[in-house]
Amino acid sequence: MSPARRGGYSRMAFIDWTRGLGALIMLQGHVFHSFTSNDLRDKGAYAISQFVGGIAPAIFLFLTGVTLAFLMDGLQRKGVPGSHRFRASLKRAAFLLSLALLFRLQLWLFGWPQTQLADLLKVDILNCMALAIFVLSPFAFFTTAERARKGLLTGAAIAIASPVVSMIPAPYLPELLHNYIAPDFNYFGFFPWAAFVVFGLAAGSMLRLVTSDQLQRVMQWTAIAGFVTIFTAQYFSNIPYSFYPSVDFWLNSPGLIFCKLGIILVLLSLAYLWTRYAVGDRWNWICQLGTTSLLVYWVHIELVYGRWLGFWKQNLSYGQCGVIAAILIAAMVALSTASTRWNWKGLRSLFEMVTAPPQPQRVSGD
Repeated sequence: MSPARRGGYSRMAFIDWTRGLGALIMLQGHVFHSFTSNDLRDKGAYAISQFVGGIAPAIFLFLTGVTLAFLMDGLQRKGVPGSHRFRASLKRAAFLLSLALLFRLQLWLFGWPQTQLADLLKVDILNCMALAIFVLSPFAFFTTAERARKGLLTGAAIAIASPVVSMIPAPYLPELLHNYIAPDFNYFGFFPWAAFVVFGLAAGSMLRLVTSDQLQRVMQWTAIAGFVTIFTAQYFSNIPYSFYPSVDFWLNSPGLIFCKLGIILVLLSLAYLWTRYAVGDRWNWICQLGTTSLLVYWVHIELVYGRWLGFWKQNLSYGQCGVIAAILIAAMVALSTASTRWNWKGLRSLFEMVTAPPQPQRVSGD
């Protein structure tokens, strides 16, 4: 299971709920993006769907940082030295990159002969996660408190630098490197998306520093910090001058990054209230989606963007898209439930390695 469901992290069930909410937002957004008729794409419902859907990748990246913080802190508490924690982080980055390449290969094979070899190198969200964790691996040598402080500063630095990186002419860098690091509407470049992973690392480190009786107060301050971040970012984004020669709010603006960060913080606090006072330890389908979000992501991408439902692509009304989204969500909940309740040990271990920290033996000496 994910960290929120392990014995040591039972108080963190709201993380699974937040991840599940991200999956829900993602599912509806991708359905509308793939199936909405072209003549309806300039109208309200589609725009709202895509606007809301834009927060889903940020949620997943942020929570990737949270689980990375749990990994580093958990190993540190076991007495594992910094060099071993560093290698554990690198191992996770390599595993995610392997999954990213396997994911692209599967899509390429299932789409052949319409697919191209260049599709194998597309920089998707899994690639961004892998690169971000690789870059953040040296944080394993810091204490948990240091990771919280340095993570906030590093995340802010990535967000602030994103418009500058956008100004690097594409011919100055190899195409693949440019796709991995530069802001682009078609790819998940390190700038600015990795900022969410770093902010998640800082947030996860803070969560590991508080006790159970402090968590409620911390989540109250998290909500306040979220609203303050949203309003502050919105204010500075609307001032009539800029420090940058050129900035695109929807592509590389620090204001957008901090707005999304604020929304995530508010959602985390709401998720905490909901899981603690409404659903408690009972099974709920949003948390269920969150425990297998990678499996849900992998399968639904093939269904929504693959050839299986090609006759509906860019051909449905809003109502029809809503029905398809509801059916897809129900199917993904069923798949998620089956994957956790049935004895699919091999499949489950493959998809849970990303979020489940390894349990190495205690070692002495660095």
